[in-house]
Amino acid sequence: MSLAVVRSRAPAAGRAPDVTVEVHLANGLPSFSIVGLPDLEVRESRERVRAALSNCGFDFPVRRITVNLAPADLPKESGRFDLPIALGILAASGQIPAASLSADREFAGELSLTGAVRPMRGAFAMACGTARAHAHSAAAAAPAAEHSDEAAADHAAPRTPQLYLPADNAAEAALVPDVDVYAVTDLRALCAHLSGAEGAEDARLAPVRASALDATPRAALPDMADVIGQRGARRALEVAAAGGHHLLMVGPPGAGKSMLAARLPGLLPPMTDTEALASAALLSASAIGFSPQQWRRRPFRAPHHSSSAAALVGGRNPPQPGEITLAHLGVLFLDELPEFDRHVLETLREPLEAGSITISRAAWQADFPAACQLVAAMNPCPCGWRGDPSGRCRCTPEGAARYRRKLSGPLLDRIDIQIEIPALPPAELAGRASAPGEASAIIAQRVAAARERQIARQGKTNRELSGRETDTVCRPDAAGEALLREAGERFGWSARAYYRALKVARTIADLDGAAMPSAAHIAEAVQYRRALADQ
Repeated sequence: MSLAVVRSRAPAAGRAPDVTVEVHLANGLPSFSIVGLPDLEVRESRERVRAALSNCGFDFPVRRITVNLAPADLPKESGRFDLPIALGILAASGQIPAASLSADREFAGELSLTGAVRPMRGAFAMACGTARAHAHSAAAAAPAAEHSDEAAADHAAPRTPQLYLPADNAAEAALVPDVDVYAVTDLRALCAHLSGAEGAEDARLAPVRASALDATPRAALPDMADVIGQRGARRALEVAAAGGHHLLMVGPPGAGKSMLAARLPGLLPPMTDTEALASAALLSASAIGFSPQQWRRRPFRAPHHSSSAAALVGGRNPPQPGEITLAHLGVLFLDELPEFDRHVLETLREPLEAGSITISRAAWQADFPAACQLVAAMNPCPCGWRGDPSGRCRCTPEGAARYRRKLSGPLLDRIDIQIEIPALPPAELAGRASAPGEASAIIAQRVAAARERQIARQGKTNRELSGRETDTVCRPDAAGEALLREAGERFGWSARAYYRALKVARTIADLDGAAMPSAAHIAEAVQYRRALADQ
């Protein structure tokens, strides 16, 4: 046989589209060509595959070899196609059975010159793509099975897909259900398994079973008990966690802003199976990768203020996800917020509102999820000490105002909670041992109960409510409505700011177990939008 077909997948930002590797051997001058939009890494696989086959004891065909990576309009990158290309050559030249490369088997992995299979990125995303394709095939086969006899139904039902990956990536991919993952150490062992030669039972590979990984214990995350004082900030963080609200903390250096932000993931509810799969698939296909130890851990991303717009929201060609996508279903922490370039910050406005972002290029367009929770921190002025009782601030009013104007009104409108973090007096620092703070585990219980009320009532967090839903779900009592109207007129709130304060009040009421927001809940929500309004 001079033609072989091998299935694989491309690492495309968590989607892992199907790639068919077609290998054809023809007569003519010896050559080795790869077509189908391969990048430099893929084109270099010719030399890796040639050396790996020779060093594993296989014959490299002295023929005209053409490898087609379909579909032709999808860019192919990374060395993951080394393994399927090598298997295609072996099958096309008759050195392994072509039937062993059936449609329910997929392969990926980079080859070393010795034939060892090296790790790659995107293994988890590939397993998710394989599982989705299998689910679609099973759904398509179900109607046909209903109108056939039992034997025909058994024949029509697709088998559980088999995924052959580098041994270092098998553990993470095995976390995906409905896929049999096999750990491959080298090309020779894999070919022995696929050939199934008589007497080679010891060469058989067994599916890798996922470890019993569950949500990370709260003790493994930074604990709120470490925070000294800051009762108001602790309460605001609890409200933000309960409703998924964006949060801005304004305070002098050393007040504990970064410390508080790092403890927000420990207050959030554990990830559901669907959320864990979505987050892990995005991380797996990115440059940072994914490991089984991150399973069910909400991401916490803290990019430096020198980050570009492409790094923060995504870019390149073809489009790649940015930090806001890598923080999907987790926390995006922006420290020293005014130090970010203003253009970079403005690119956050749409994804913060919509929970997703579309990156468009001349020939490509990609939609990335961005349902993260923004936590930002900033100083009140360039020196950081404006309003300090010691009078150490030397910034002029114009300089402080210019510093705050680096944040546009539309961006601040999208941040639900804006609070001041005061500096801690030495007396409070000295008494930390006698008055330890409330632990994250206790606060997380209240947050989880409030989230359950929201999901049962509207199927989403309060932050995600639309305007019409807010009018229905968040309507306060008469006293609360009058207070909110007065606050909106006094501070000159926009319609967006008005509705966001209403959503925060609804979250506070959920924490209290109240049926509707009261005047007390509205008053607390109003206080959470005054950090910059009074300056």
